Amino acid sequence: MAPGGMAAGRGRAVIRVVLADDQPMVRVGLRVLIESEADLKIVGEAENGREAIEVIRRTRPDVAMLDIRMPILDGLAVLREVVADPALADTKVVMVTTFEMDEYVFEALRAGASGFLVKDAEPAELLRAVRVVAAGDSLLSPSVTRRLIGAFAARRPAAPAPDLGELTPREREVMALVGHGLSNDEIAGRLFISPATARTHVSRVMLKLAARDRSQLVVMAHQAGLVAPA
Repeated sequence: MAPGGMAAGRGRAVIRVVLADDQPMVRVGLRVLIESEADLKIVGEAENGREAIEVIRRTRPDVAMLDIRMPILDGLAVLREVVADPALADTKVVMVTTFEMDEYVFEALRAGASGFLVKDAEPAELLRAVRVVAAGDSLLSPSVTRRLIGAFAARRPAAPAPDLGELTPREREVMALVGHGLSNDEIAGRLFISPATARTHVSRVMLKLAARDRSQLVVMAHQAGLVAPA
């Protein structure tokens, strides 16, 4: 199997994961949990940021789980290198943080993270995160999204608001719901449309605004004033 793609295994894709955390016990716990699932596989581990970049470039995983605080290079620096490398365009990044490190959440989203988790997340939430991000969606914890992103966006120096002139009224409505952290299914339920239609609206908004992924769309929604600061 060539690096950089999900491997077919027993009738379904196997999601390839890299773990990067400077705490061995954290990595062991994540490894045991992830490898207990038939559709998930650990293909590399790292204990610092520089090693994480090397492992990610060598294995080209579907998902990289990065601790924000690591020696040599922190998780945000690793994230930026991953996003800037065209060879890693298919690698999605999930940042792992604690509530004490919330100030980094907005920066991680703006830099291109596909999601973030707190270290004490339930096992089922962690496994869901890997699968959701690997499928091309973003994982935005509602508690973090609604409580923090707006607040930190409001505190930061004003960034240029995206031009929403090309969006239809429905697309603006969808973008606002994405900004609140709603999934496609939740958007569909809120707007009484099908999940496929919701997905199409989100894709069109991302295309029109040149958003790299759904997480950047969340940031843009806040910058455009579609979501009131927390």
